Amino acid sequence: MASLSRKVISTTRAPAAIGPYSRVVLVDRTLPISGQLGIDPSSDQPVPGGVAAEAKQTLTNMGEILKAAGCDFTNVVKTTVLLADINDFNTVNEIYKRYFKSNFPARAAYQVAASPTGGRVETEAIAVQGPLTTASL
Repeated sequence: MASLSRKVISTTRAPAAIGPYSRVVLVDRTLPISGQLGIDPSSDQPVPGGVAAEAKQTLTNMGEILKAAGCDFTNVVKTTVLLADINDFNTVNEIYKRYFKSNFPARAAYQVAASPTGGRVETEAIAVQGPLTTASL
């Protein structure tokens, strides 16, 4: 059986991992992206402004990681949104639609007890490197 290559992709334009994990690992053409928090990469501090500002920062950080992998939001096929309060679901959706404009990825969203930084939202994703064609069944 042929082996697959595994490559850790890094960028200084998104916050560093806050634990013993990689932000994104490229395996073949698949990119699992670790949960992104509302952390400003220039200060390594949570952004002020509540859940909307945090949601925007999580996706901005994800965009920088995608860019470092030669991708953009159109390459994302699955996301998971973790919320401190499920009542923030609609607010986060409004921000989310600014980044994912069409051919939306599959997604799960649910409330969690806490995040490592006390943030209100965290977003993780799976992307596929290379051009994708949208087909309908």
